[in-house]
Amino acid sequence: MIIQRTYHNTCSSRADGLRTMKCDKVNYTKLEDMMNQKYSDTIAAISTAVSSSGIGIVRMTGKEAFEIADKIYVGKKEKHLGDQKSHTIHYGFIEDSGRTIDEVLVMLMRAPHSYTGEDTVEINCHGGVYVVKKVLEILIKYGARPAEPGEFTKRAFLNGKLDLSQAEAVGDLISSQNEYARQSSVNQLKGSVKKEINEIRKEIIYHTAFIETALDDPEHINVDGYGETLKEVVDHLLAKIKKLLSTCDNGRIIKEGISTVIVGKPNAGKSSLLNALLGEERAIVTDIAGTTRDVLEEHINLQGISLNIMDTAGIRNTEDIIERIGVDKARDHIEKADLILYVIDASCALDENDREIFEMICNKRSIILLNKSDLKTIVKRKDVIDELELAKNKIIIYENEFNYAIRIAEISAKNESGIKELEEIVKEMFFGGEISFNDEIYITNVRHKAALKSAYESLCKVNESIEMNMPEDFYSIDLMDAYESLGNITGETIGEDLVNEIFSKFCMGK
Repeated sequence: MIIQRTYHNTCSSRADGLRTMKCDKVNYTKLEDMMNQKYSDTIAAISTAVSSSGIGIVRMTGKEAFEIADKIYVGKKEKHLGDQKSHTIHYGFIEDSGRTIDEVLVMLMRAPHSYTGEDTVEINCHGGVYVVKKVLEILIKYGARPAEPGEFTKRAFLNGKLDLSQAEAVGDLISSQNEYARQSSVNQLKGSVKKEINEIRKEIIYHTAFIETALDDPEHINVDGYGETLKEVVDHLLAKIKKLLSTCDNGRIIKEGISTVIVGKPNAGKSSLLNALLGEERAIVTDIAGTTRDVLEEHINLQGISLNIMDTAGIRNTEDIIERIGVDKARDHIEKADLILYVIDASCALDENDREIFEMICNKRSIILLNKSDLKTIVKRKDVIDELELAKNKIIIYENEFNYAIRIAEISAKNESGIKELEEIVKEMFFGGEISFNDEIYITNVRHKAALKSAYESLCKVNESIEMNMPEDFYSIDLMDAYESLGNITGETIGEDLVNEIFSKFCMGK
């Protein structure tokens, strides 16, 4: 935001070249007005789960937070919270109209040294559902307003305590369902995305300012041949953005989990495999072929990796209308899946239904499981490889020491043998073992991906203008479009409606 305002002062005379920049300033003003007008009041909310627990925390922030707290807090020696130092904890009682509500610890944090950047009070009370609701009710009675979902973090963003990528990382951290998602969220919360985006924007604004200044003062600044210099810069920035975009698939998987589909013929052991992975009898298992008619969805955590796993109807040619609908659903899910677990009954010979499945999965990331290894098996690894080669002449088989598309493993879902090997294969296929978050940034947010794509396209237009020997005005317009797109990630060029939409997805009290 400071960079934007500085740039306006430097180059405001170029109306066409600053079209996007002026739009940025409007957005900044909207956010500033939003903070000054709407968020100057004091808000309160329960910040812990509303359930019976050891403690419950009621949080309050705003310019009247200490004043309201003093109206209901009674401590030793008639202590006033408003007179106390920041980052201190005080023992006492919450009272209302002479009635003691609860025994509490009250934490004080003065602006700007708090999560929101405002005066903040956190009341630690006993964790009964009625107690915490009663404390919140009293705070509202004495002047606080019930907080909206995510409003504490929204204020942190508007007060400059967090940029928007960090604020969204807070929400992702709360909702993380596996170790990789947690680590990625923590990394973004520390500012990894912010740092990378700001470096790119800094380079863009430098060269845009140079061009605009040169066009305003052609007698003293010469831009002849500058296109070649700028192209080198743009190519470098494009490479940076392309690298960030290349992490989006892994980022989505880290955040949302691996979309996994279990496929196979009826009675191959698909439901038994699901039960083995879950560690409980979730899917119905019988000796009757076609027992599974619909798609059964479950969430599984495997060694820090989330699998959104679907058990599908057995794929075969059938006259049963309901079973056929289930088979069609299975085919649809195969197309959209990140990972296919193809279960083969290794005790029975392969047939035309198996060959149909081979054709479906030969271009997908798949693990072929030769099930029922506890029985006398007929189907061997070589048989599978031969069928894959028939399905696609150039298919590459994923074997031990090589990084190929498809892996083969022997399991017994009934006896749960080979399941640990399967878990290791999944981890290896997607992340090559361990992911390091020390020097690697993963784009996990769909909004960030869209903004990066937009910036990439704008920078490509800059190169096109350079190659076509267009006037320098065209360079600055597309450079500023890229600058604005990247600003959407950090929140510097974002409107009020989008801010409200983002934070509305947060939980209450955060």
